[in-house]
Amino acid sequence: MTLAVAVGIAAPSHAVTGTVRVIVAKAGFVVGAGGGKGILTFRHRNYPFTVQGLSLGLTAGASINKLVGRAAYMKELSEFSGTYSVVGAGGALVGGVGAVQLRNDKGVTITLQGPKGGLEVSANITKVVITLDQSRSTPD
Repeated sequence: MTLAVAVGIAAPSHAVTGTVRVIVAKAGFVVGAGGGKGILTFRHRNYPFTVQGLSLGLTAGASINKLVGRAAYMKELSEFSGTYSVVGAGGALVGGVGAVQLRNDKGVTITLQGPKGGLEVSANITKVVITLDQSRSTPD
């Protein structure tokens, strides 16, 4: 009996990885602002979400980013929403590739990459707020 309880306690909880698609528009000079919409696919359902962000550092220009990737280290859907920190650098001149990694205080890590369009150079620290709309979920 004690062994069964010990095994039950020692069993690791399994985090689930979801896929993420997002389109973000960004513009600024020194201080940048951006926003967009995306879809999280998690446990065979699609959940729409919004993205709002503010960056401080070297930012100049404007761009549109169409990014895809994954959200890792989630145990529950509720862990996806929140404030994410980003540290990164990138650039686009008419076209290019962007990549970013975000992490929130619940341990969820979002890794995104994809094409950029516009004229932007950035090297900054960014805070991004993601708000999930669970009421509009659809089957995958």
